[in-house]
Amino acid sequence: MSNQISNRVEVPFTMGNKRLDQVAAQLFPDYSRSRLQQWIKDGQLTVDGKPWRGRDKLTGGETLILEAELAPEGNWQAEEIPLNIIYEDDHIIVINKPADLVVHPAAGNQDGTLLNGLLHHCPQLENIPRAGIVHRLDKDTTGLMVVAKTLQAQNNLVGQLQDRSMGREYEAVVQGVMTGGGKVDQPIGRHGTQRTKMAVNPMGKEALTHYRVLKKFPTHTYIRLKLETGRTHQIRVHMSHIGYPLVGDSTYAARTRLTKGIGPELRDTLLHFGRQALHARKLGLIHPDTDEWMEWEVDLPQDFIHLLDVLEADAER
Repeated sequence: MSNQISNRVEVPFTMGNKRLDQVAAQLFPDYSRSRLQQWIKDGQLTVDGKPWRGRDKLTGGETLILEAELAPEGNWQAEEIPLNIIYEDDHIIVINKPADLVVHPAAGNQDGTLLNGLLHHCPQLENIPRAGIVHRLDKDTTGLMVVAKTLQAQNNLVGQLQDRSMGREYEAVVQGVMTGGGKVDQPIGRHGTQRTKMAVNPMGKEALTHYRVLKKFPTHTYIRLKLETGRTHQIRVHMSHIGYPLVGDSTYAARTRLTKGIGPELRDTLLHFGRQALHARKLGLIHPDTDEWMEWEVDLPQDFIHLLDVLEADAER
């Protein structure tokens, strides 16, 4: 795939007296505002062939000429990491992420991440911000993620996340018995004292989680959740906030609740469930090229199925 972008468009007179960066955002909707502003600064997006500043105003009738070259976005290394690809075309990749896989390199996890594996599978992703990753799953959360293969697809998918048209459904097992479904509408921000944690925080960003009960057990509840926003650790923070932390969540559950009367197998399973019991089961989106609604669903991983089986057996006991 070529790294060269070449495009030209005439500015309608109805857009006269508007800033160049504002007009560019409307005439080149496939690219993010920040990307267009950078191209304007670098002289790769010109007006009638001449460099302008983003704040300069157009009169209408000018020709915007975009001649840009995509450059590598980071110094990440490609690594051969097995990927469970559910769907792929020229625009997107849909992946079923396993537990214990970090999505993006960071301090302490410079390699061995999903991003490194994506670069090996599809080298062109080095020219896309975050190698096309538009939303993340925590290291130990399993399930569906979408990755963009082009700048246009990435901008489109980010827009769907922002306008909440992308559908994401999760399944989880929580500690405690819920009376019924509901929603948590509480802002999330950084924890006041523990900077690696998030928390319900009145100064945080809007966060909305819907949940409904799939099955009640004597000491736990199996639930389905739907996200309207995508804050870091949103489900884990919201469920802990209302008193139903996720099984295995060492960060947001004060401790594993071992209620009197549970059998030895359930006790052992709960103590050794080594991650939060959270799975991104279903993903729906508008395809960035065809505008067609597409949907995928993946089965629960084996450890999650085992947890449910043990809960079922203990309930019958």
